[in-house]
Amino acid sequence: MRPEGAVPWPEDLARVYRAAGCWRDRPLGSLVWEWAERRGDRVAVVDGGHRLTYLDLALRSDALAEGLAGLGLAAGDTVLLQLPNRWEFVVVTLACLRLGVVPVMMLPAHREHELASIGAHVGAKALVVPDGWRGCDHQELARRVADALPGPARVLVVGDEVRPGCVDVRALMRRGGDPGRRRRRLDERAPDPSDVAVFLLSGGTTGVPKVIGRTHNDYEYNFRRCAEVCGFGPDTVYLAVLPVAHNFALASPGVLGALHAGGRVVLLPTPRPEAVFAAVEAEGVTATSAVPAVVLKWVEAAGSCGRDLSSLRHVHVGGSVLSPEVAARIGPALGCRLQQVYGMAEGLICYTPADAPDEVAHATQGSPISAYDELLVVGPDGRPVPPGEPGELLTRGPYTPRGYFGVPAQNAVSFTPDGWYRTGDLVRITPGGDVVVCGRVKDLINRAGEKISAGEIETLVQEMPEVAEAAAVAVPDPEVGERVCLFVRVRPGRTLTLDDVAGALAARGVAAFKIPERLEVLDELPHTPIGKPDKKRLLDLVAAGGR
Repeated sequence: MRPEGAVPWPEDLARVYRAAGCWRDRPLGSLVWEWAERRGDRVAVVDGGHRLTYLDLALRSDALAEGLAGLGLAAGDTVLLQLPNRWEFVVVTLACLRLGVVPVMMLPAHREHELASIGAHVGAKALVVPDGWRGCDHQELARRVADALPGPARVLVVGDEVRPGCVDVRALMRRGGDPGRRRRRLDERAPDPSDVAVFLLSGGTTGVPKVIGRTHNDYEYNFRRCAEVCGFGPDTVYLAVLPVAHNFALASPGVLGALHAGGRVVLLPTPRPEAVFAAVEAEGVTATSAVPAVVLKWVEAAGSCGRDLSSLRHVHVGGSVLSPEVAARIGPALGCRLQQVYGMAEGLICYTPADAPDEVAHATQGSPISAYDELLVVGPDGRPVPPGEPGELLTRGPYTPRGYFGVPAQNAVSFTPDGWYRTGDLVRITPGGDVVVCGRVKDLINRAGEKISAGEIETLVQEMPEVAEAAAVAVPDPEVGERVCLFVRVRPGRTLTLDDVAGALAARGVAAFKIPERLEVLDELPHTPIGKPDKKRLLDLVAAGGR
């Protein structure tokens, strides 16, 4: 069952992708038992002291899937999934895929603002949260969100302290009964492979993240091809340190790609060098993924870590632009090969090959993973630019959906009538066919790989009684790439501090990574001829050190 508002591929293209072997018409949930039958007693997931085999994954995800059905959830229903990097995330995801329930991949950092907006947009029937995480009472947060949603929504909790009125997820995984009969019952109600399997989230200039529906067919191809390009196999040990709700760590190739290849997944809730290096040594990690700000910290710490990192073969780096200077330091520092990644939850993924020469691996973001990916680089007039010239990248292909969920007006802007997705990224294509990201067309701020909408921050800040006008811009930062700098004009007789802004946004339930980290109060904001804040002039002010 396809949730109302999902945008299907045209039938003629669907036939092409099936004939080419891109789409295999297999519901993702069916893969769980395929993996178990091939590798049942092999360790699939490691989370601290927890070690789950492939058979464990199959049995627990089936038990949970039937438990979810017992709560009234059915194929096509949506669930907000907000768990950190822990083994239960994998089981919950597989259980949803098995049943045809669509998990919406929320970040642990999201708060009431994001949860309530997205939950209402997708018609969420449940929230799956930890009992608490890094000082946040997620149970209470989820109950407030559930109460505010238009329809009834259950709160499912992972943890040791499940409060009355909430559902204990681990208890559902321990359901009794005949596993064989349960498997057959779930097989009989398997979803259509053309249906939406997962909802991912996108950053964007329209505020709250847009929702991206990924089907069973296209998402399986996504992680299968990524795993092939990255050389994943049964000997792969993949370390997930980025939030696994992100497409990068989930399926590019990520957790799903590693499991599909028969490897082992190690989950870590932090990218801190000391924790990462200890995990690499203890588990024999062969591959991991990072954003540039994270990998730079690894490079700087590796020389004095005192750990054996010799098992590490590849580090995949993406999420924001990696400078050639930092790229050149990764191999010598970590003793592995760098694979640069350029991709998006909306689909297209590019990788530099594992054996790419340095001039490709250090200075480009690679080429598309699929022969059926199409790229078009256009100028401001919408026409193709000459080869090698920079322009906005448009793309379409077998794992790039044809529209966001439930926003036809936005789709008319973000997609062309013939199905090209406007990435908003400024790129050029080298003579060898590799993508080089030059900048950004969209008004986004990229903080450690998290995309922050300047427009969203401006809208929220302008609702403060002290603020007459606001504009948010990105300021370069060596640690996280970019930070949010907020320019404001305050109302007469009012004052405003950075702490005031942070407190107001936190009270609105805004994720911490979105909160501005620099404030400039001006008597007047500069404007363009059409009356918009002139962000080029604001950036010049930033470069000049303020006012």
